[in-house]
Amino acid sequence: MSEFWLISVPLDKASSQSLEKLKRAAAKAGLGSSFRFHIPELKVGTLDVLLGVADDLSRLDSYTEGIMRKTSQCMAEVMEQSSDKVIENALANGALDISVDLATYVTKFQWDRAKYPTALSLKTLTEIISKQVSQVEIELKSRSTAYNDMKAKLHGLEQKKEGSLQTRTLTGIVKKEDLVLNSEYLTTLLVVVPRVNNSLWENTYESMSEFVVPRSSRKLLEEEDAGIFTVTLFKKAVSEFKANANKLKFTVREFNLEEAEKQRQEMSRLIADKKEQYGTFVRWLKVNFSEVFVAWIHIKALRVFTESVLRYGLPVSFQTLLLQPEKKHAKRLREELNSLFRDLDPTAAASKPDMGVDIPGVNAGQQEYYSYICYSINISLLDSS
Repeated sequence: MSEFWLISVPLDKASSQSLEKLKRAAAKAGLGSSFRFHIPELKVGTLDVLLGVADDLSRLDSYTEGIMRKTSQCMAEVMEQSSDKVIENALANGALDISVDLATYVTKFQWDRAKYPTALSLKTLTEIISKQVSQVEIELKSRSTAYNDMKAKLHGLEQKKEGSLQTRTLTGIVKKEDLVLNSEYLTTLLVVVPRVNNSLWENTYESMSEFVVPRSSRKLLEEEDAGIFTVTLFKKAVSEFKANANKLKFTVREFNLEEAEKQRQEMSRLIADKKEQYGTFVRWLKVNFSEVFVAWIHIKALRVFTESVLRYGLPVSFQTLLLQPEKKHAKRLREELNSLFRDLDPTAAASKPDMGVDIPGVNAGQQEYYSYICYSINISLLDSS
């Protein structure tokens, strides 16, 4: 299961015994796994500051998770690969700068003191993370817009090469040597001839105008339903030839060699650009996905610390445990938790934030209010629920 529960209870004898009982019961009944999750002691500040930080962290939690999922979604779209491949590339930069999978990072969490110094206040740490994530969001928008614009242009050119000979671009089909160029009097037309009418074309094209050059028609391409033929004639006869060709269901295509060459060069440039930008963008996505994910887990730690101080008081005295419930036993594990820690707040038995339990800075961002502190960490990149 890709969901974890980060819980906090007071650091007292009764709660410690209940935690040990919980771990034994969970292991024995296969309800889930438990892991140590160490949160360093941080600078508390005043009650007003704590309440403000709790609200800020609640909003930052949701915002950061959203940016993390946008980044992973963008990675999936850019890499154009299966979900499994994206998960293989969505890693977190853990201790000693070693990239690990997301579950390993969470279960072996270590506070990054270099990035988030514990000497700084909770408010400052929150601001640092907020600024960091905002910068990733701004750059993600900029980079994805540029990459998608380039992809759209390339796709547009590629689409022009699709479809029937009646409508699609003739770039790559018609070459310079197929045309009469730089002549004062002569020009070459390109005509789409239905395949069933090839013989009709050969027998009639010279008679569509007295100014057609005899035996000048060549077949450039033949497909299942039609082919492209050239014909050379005097420029002054173009209108007459087009009118007669149209009567026999032959289509004269407009073609400009210079425009076709520009289109060919543009496509070559876009293909090269996509290849170059792909590598750069994927590397950026990997690095910044890791940055945002790491920031998000630190936010969870900050929220647990802040709420533990608000709920359990000073001096700072709480203990944390990370649980990974087995999917089919999540309900039983929750019932076990509620039973073991009911005495911490008997009124929380079935209370929810919208049922009158109003603790400033405590309930924000939690779906349900428990007698213990609990935050969910869903690391699934396929389902944000």
